[in-house]
Amino acid sequence: MFGISPLGWLHTLGSLPAIPLALYMLLRYGRITPRTGAGIAYFISMLIGAVTVFLVAHQPVSYGIAVATILLLVTGYGIAFIRFAGRAAIYIETICLSLTVFLLMVPSVSETLRRVPDGHPFVTDPKSPLLLGALSALFIILIIGVTAQIISLRKRNKSLAV
Repeated sequence: MFGISPLGWLHTLGSLPAIPLALYMLLRYGRITPRTGAGIAYFISMLIGAVTVFLVAHQPVSYGIAVATILLLVTGYGIAFIRFAGRAAIYIETICLSLTVFLLMVPSVSETLRRVPDGHPFVTDPKSPLLLGALSALFIILIIGVTAQIISLRKRNKSLAV
């Protein structure tokens, strides 16, 4: 079904929980929160998705996305434990983990549009206006979202300093 191999299903189903988990945390907390139950589940799901890319990918760009995702995950989840990061840690954490959501959604949207509906996908050409529009929308959402997160963190930090 959908031209997905058994390893492809492992990759897809392993990373799929990250989407609702990210949405939940973004709506509830305004960012990905690594030290919550949802944050831990997000990390595991994202790691499964990123590592299994190496088993299923056919395009070199996929490996780059996987490596970037792993580096951003490790940085986002680990920065709080690095003392010299200081007050910048929360910003680095937020930006890195927001980028992981973006790197999850780009191939998710692209693959969905290129595979659904089964046998007659919405997109057959990588330069399709629908695909390019969807990816552009994701990029705009990333820019607006990260900007809003930084503004919110700055307001919160200023109110704590008073």
